[in-house]
Amino acid sequence: MRALMHSTFDAPETVLAVQDVPLPEPGPNQVRVRTLLSPIHNHDLWTVRGTYGFKPELPARAGTEAVGVVDALGADVTNLQVGQRVATGGTFGVWSEYFVAGAAGLIPVPDALSDEAAAQLVSMPFSALSLLHSLDLKEGDWLVQNAANGAVSRMVAQIGAARGFNVVGLVRRAEGVAELREQGIVNIVATDSPDWREQVAAITGGAPIIAGVDSVGGTSAGDVLSLLAANGTLVVFGAMESPTMKIASGDIIFKQVTIKGFWGSTVSREMDAETRTALFGQLMGHVLSGELTLPVAGIFSLEDIAGAFEASTTAGRVGKVLLRP
Repeated sequence: MRALMHSTFDAPETVLAVQDVPLPEPGPNQVRVRTLLSPIHNHDLWTVRGTYGFKPELPARAGTEAVGVVDALGADVTNLQVGQRVATGGTFGVWSEYFVAGAAGLIPVPDALSDEAAAQLVSMPFSALSLLHSLDLKEGDWLVQNAANGAVSRMVAQIGAARGFNVVGLVRRAEGVAELREQGIVNIVATDSPDWREQVAAITGGAPIIAGVDSVGGTSAGDVLSLLAANGTLVVFGAMESPTMKIASGDIIFKQVTIKGFWGSTVSREMDAETRTALFGQLMGHVLSGELTLPVAGIFSLEDIAGAFEASTTAGRVGKVLLRP
């Protein structure tokens, strides 16, 4: 079978290449899945570069999320059937024609959900929903987030609106405001405007912002922190701009703010099965109702990984770039 492989850690567009590898056989409690579609996430690219929290042994495959069709069952698998469509968000090496995964971790996909939506159901949407679940927000509460035009931030805004949370999004350029409003996402402020703080205050009407999400790092983390009310919570979700956060000590001391990290892989792994099942049910409901949209920016073959990488890193892109074996 064909699979995207890399033998060194470096830029994905230069080190990833399609290779012929043996067809994997499922072991006990595992299944083999024929890949239909798989999205390109930032953490996939960071893994290929060797800069992520997970560093595979080389040579390595790539990709972590996919939708596919069960092709073969290992011993003792009773919860899935050959021919059943399933999704995974935590199986390493899915940028290939087939992959093997633990049966217990695969999510059956309802017929009403398209391949394009199912392919990106787990990593980003589930992280967004889990993030909101961890903050325990109530209807009417206010949250602020930067990188508002990023995939997870857009989902946080859509899920928040469906649940009655108020979300203020920060973007770094004025063009981003119009782009998000075209997608039905309002309450967006561009921080390149000199009066951006006043704009935030006008949107909230002076209501306390009790939670913030930083996906950028650098001075942007401090911008989010500065907007929080007393006893607020800042969640560090990513570091798109800088691995170092520049925040004011006074904002932490005098507001008694709590700062904590959020890594979706760990949160999902440590979440009890009942909660995980309930959240996935809610997530599928949001997608099927149209409250949460999962657009696609383009679909590429495994052989065109360079083109897929370029499309995935294009500024202003709306939706995920997907790979089709």
